Amino acid sequence: MVTPADPGTTRTSVWLAAEPAAPARRRSEDPAGLDRERITAAAVRLLDAEGLARFSMRRLAAGLGVTAMSLYWYVDTKHDLLELALDNALGELGEQQEPAGPPAEGWPGRLRSLARGYRRLLVDHPWVAPLTAAYPNIGPHARAFDAALHRLLDSTGLSDATRTGARLAVSQFLHGCGGTVRRPPDGEFCLALDVLIAGIQAHAGNATGAAAPAAPAAPAGP
Repeated sequence: MVTPADPGTTRTSVWLAAEPAAPARRRSEDPAGLDRERITAAAVRLLDAEGLARFSMRRLAAGLGVTAMSLYWYVDTKHDLLELALDNALGELGEQQEPAGPPAEGWPGRLRSLARGYRRLLVDHPWVAPLTAAYPNIGPHARAFDAALHRLLDSTGLSDATRTGARLAVSQFLHGCGGTVRRPPDGEFCLALDVLIAGIQAHAGNATGAAAPAAPAAPAGP
């Protein structure tokens, strides 16, 4: 079970700490081509191949052909590396961060594309779901995805207060439907997504109706 910090310790997110410079060392000690980006990419591959439970710095180092201690020239802890791997995977959403969707469908089509893209990510990388629950998830790709969701919900016509609830509902839906306890079949997922979108549309319609000016009263009869 991955936890944000080991018992009895506190830690700062890797995204809130300055990247440490590698200590001075002899050229012969420097693994050829090793850097934080390469280590992170290798961590993603290992997590995909063997899962979160079997992931270790020793296994990762063996795959890279270096010693485990050499990895700590570039990351302070295993937790830091898992945070980096998490955001690296979220970067695969790419264009899904702000999908165009069919023009006739407007924001509902964009939300469907975004949700399906996120679902595919969780299917391709089953370890992402538990890590999003364990870590603050504030890396650059996570923030870009969150900003895209904000912009999408801004276009729904919801009031500010209702938009906050809609954002929570969408976030819970995305994480819940891709979690490790039970991932619903595609048909169930699409139906649940349609229900969520219908609810947002209903609230948006109510907000539009409330904001519409009242019709002028009919003139009084003679």
